[in-house]
Formats: sequence, structure tokens, C-alpha cells
Amino acid sequence: MEVVHINIAIITMFSVYTFLMLYIGFYFYKQNKSSEDYFLGGRSLGPTLSALSAGASDMSGWLLMGLPGALYIGGLINFYIVIGLIIGATLNWIFIAKRLRIYTGVIANSLTIPDYLETRFDDDKHILRLICAIVILVFFTFYISSGLVSGAKLFEGAFQIRYDYALIAGTLIIVIYTFLGGYKAVCWTDMIQGLLMLGALIIVPLVMLYHLGGISKAFSIVKEINPQALSINHVSFVSIISALAWGFGYFGQPHILVRFMSIRSVKDIPIATFIGIFWMSLCLFSACLIGILGIAYIYKFQLNLQDPEKIFILMSQLLFNPWIAGILLSAILAAIMSTASSQLLVSSSTIAEDFYKKIFKKNASSRVVLNLGKIGVLIVALIAFLISMDKNSSVLDIVSYAWAGFGSSFGAVIIFSLFWKRMTKFGAIAGMISGALVVVLWKNCVDSNLYEMIPGFLAASLVIIFVSLLTKVSSGSKIAYEKMLKEIR
Repeated sequence: MEVVHINIAIITMFSVYTFLMLYIGFYFYKQNKSSEDYFLGGRSLGPTLSALSAGASDMSGWLLMGLPGALYIGGLINFYIVIGLIIGATLNWIFIAKRLRIYTGVIANSLTIPDYLETRFDDDKHILRLICAIVILVFFTFYISSGLVSGAKLFEGAFQIRYDYALIAGTLIIVIYTFLGGYKAVCWTDMIQGLLMLGALIIVPLVMLYHLGGISKAFSIVKEINPQALSINHVSFVSIISALAWGFGYFGQPHILVRFMSIRSVKDIPIATFIGIFWMSLCLFSACLIGILGIAYIYKFQLNLQDPEKIFILMSQLLFNPWIAGILLSAILAAIMSTASSQLLVSSSTIAEDFYKKIFKKNASSRVVLNLGKIGVLIVALIAFLISMDKNSSVLDIVSYAWAGFGSSFGAVIIFSLFWKRMTKFGAIAGMISGALVVVLWKNCVDSNLYEMIPGFLAASLVIIFVSLLTKVSSGSKIAYEKMLKEIR
């Protein structure tokens, strides 16, 4: 049994939630007067909104589907991913957020990550901007497709409709409110979605524990049918390091870094850090618990689960009345929409700001850039939709590849650019290219269990240092970096 019969209550709650999100998109449609409004919300977001938006845009459909499914299949080894993510996110907020906000808001009015890197390294030839844009569009297209796959699995499992129809429905919902509302709509919906996700992730495992007879009884069942699920003794060192390495990815995720750029003031960052990490930790621990408890529940009640990534869907429908189940299932849609919409927005800003305005037509009006950004949302969504047509795609596999791509290509570059005065434009270019290439080659050409993030991040870091020491730092880059240091002090 993997699907519970559809009923009017679930349809109603899904519809209410969807219309609420679309209403927010329509509401902010009239407030977007410029490209800065559409892409950064006018840099006016408070700490709570920034923190929950960053968290919700980070935790895509893999939080409620991919991660529980991974724990259901592989056991506690995948918990190391959670440890790595929490460490990486904390360091990102503590060390990156303040410097990036100061530089992009005070030193130079940068709307995108390519904007920041171009001004940081005084790149008047737009080489960095072009490479950044290519990397963003390539890896985000894959990342967005993971959200669309999650959405399709959700609609397929909850409403018993064909995968391709489910994919179309989920894609349309995400595209419409991103297209209309822009950054403010995305952030406000992210906050609502973040709270909904947290509530669902706390309630579901608690009810599962009640039906299983408590934590000790549940774990004893798991040990009986799959002893390795609760043990890490059989896990190799490579597997542990690969799981922990997910934390490196945070330093290079454009849709998360842009939250630092849009926060109202650097004074809000400590509060935002606490809220964001607390929310994230609760969500991740609860998602893991659902996966482990799912092993015991499926066995005890003799259920059939063909797709482990649907364990949350099944539990929501079996354990709760249809009205509550509809709300809980909306949490999956929330996770999917929050991340996919943020990534669509970054991709569209790349097309409009980084390709069109900065390279091809510098005197383009803000209204033209705004409209082109909306067209960019449609283009990227269409390509991601085509990639998502494969029903057998694993949400976690797609996310891990895109995560490694960004972490390796942007992560090392962002860290060095904010903390190393001696870094040069050519060091940034070489580091970004090498990081992206190593991830692609390692993933597709090397037969190894080592997560591609590790060789990619290391390669980018070494290349940045080597090339920067061989090349000259521009005077503009030195002056801008010194200004940032003065603002920090």
C-alpha cells in the first residue's frame, strides 16, 4: 500500500494552500517597480524573514522526500549529511553573511553574485560575469528539476494521477507565483512555507512513535529487521567524509547567498543566524527520524513501499484525518516551491542582469530588465521541466550533483574573495572553472564513492592560490577590499 484513496478534504487543503501562495504572488506583482525590487526586495528584509527564507529556499523537496528516503534505505550513515550541513550553514552565517552584505550593499550596489565578483575583482572585460552566469544556469537547471521531480511524485502519490500530468501541475504553480511576485513574494512565501515544514516534520514522527509504542520499541524493531540501519561500524571512512562534505556546499549556493545580500542591516545577522540554524536543525533531525521510524512502521504494519522517497507522503495519509493530511502534504509542496522559486529567480536575474544588461545593453531600462527576468523564469523552468520527465529520477541524487557543482565552483571563490586580499581576477576565474570541471568529470568519469564535492572544492582552492600568486592584483580590487575592511571594523 503506497497510495491512500483521494478525497475531497485533501483536495480542499491543497487548493487553499496553493491559492494562498498565488495570492501572495499577485499581491507583490504591483509592488515591483524596478529590477532591484524584483531580484532583491529593495534590501529591506528583517532577520526573521531573511533567516526562514534562507532556510526554506535551502531545504527543497529533498528534506521531506529525499532525506527520509535516504535514511530509510541506508540508515544512520546518511545522518552525517545532516551534521555536515548544520556545520556548513552555521559557518556560512557567521563568516560569510556580514562581509558579503557590507560589500554588496555599501561598497558596490550588487544585485547578483556575478555582480559582486565582477566589482570585487574590477573585471571590466566581464569574463567572470560570463563564467558565473554559465555555471549558475547549468547547475540551477538541474537543481530546479529536482524540485519538479519532487512535486510530481507528491501529486502522483497524493492524487493518483499520472507522473507527467503531476509534473505539469507542480511546474505551473511554481512558475506562476515566481513570475508575478519576484523576490518579496518568494521570501514571504518562504517564511510561511518554512513554518509549515517545521510543524509537519515535528508532528509526523511524534505520531509515528505513538503508534509504534515509543522510541525504544521502534528502534528494537529496526534492529531486528535491519541491524545496520542504526549502526555506523560498517561504514567506510570515505563514506563518512563524503557525507560531512555536504557542508562545503553552503559557501557557494547563489540562492542562499543572495539572502545575505538582501538583509536589512548587518546588525540583524546574529538574530537571523540563531533563528535560521535552530529552524534548520529541528527540520533535519525530524526528517531523519521519519526515515528511521519508517523502517519499523512499514515492517510492523505489513505495508508495501515501492518508492522510499514517498515515506512522508504515506505516513501523512495513513496517520491523520484527511484535513490534517492535506496540510501535511502541503508542507512537501512548500519545501519544493520555496527552493525552486528562489532558484528560478536567481537564474532569471542571471539572464536579465548578467547577460543582457551588463554585457549586451548597458543602458537598458529597469523595466526592460524586469520583464526580461520574468521571461528568464519561463525559459529555465521549461528546460528543467524537460529534464524532469524521467519518472525514475532520484531527488537526492540530482540535488547532490547540483550542490557539489555550486559548492566547488563558487564556494572556494566566495571564501577567498572575502578573506584574502591577495586574490586576483585570474585566480577567481581559474578556480571557478576548475571547481566546476572537476565535479563534472569526477561524477561522470571516475569510479569512486568519494563525493565529487571534495575533489572539486580542493581543486578550486589550490588553483585559486596558485594562479593568484602568479598574477597581479588590480588597484581597483585593492581599494574595494580595503573599504570593506574599514566597514567591518
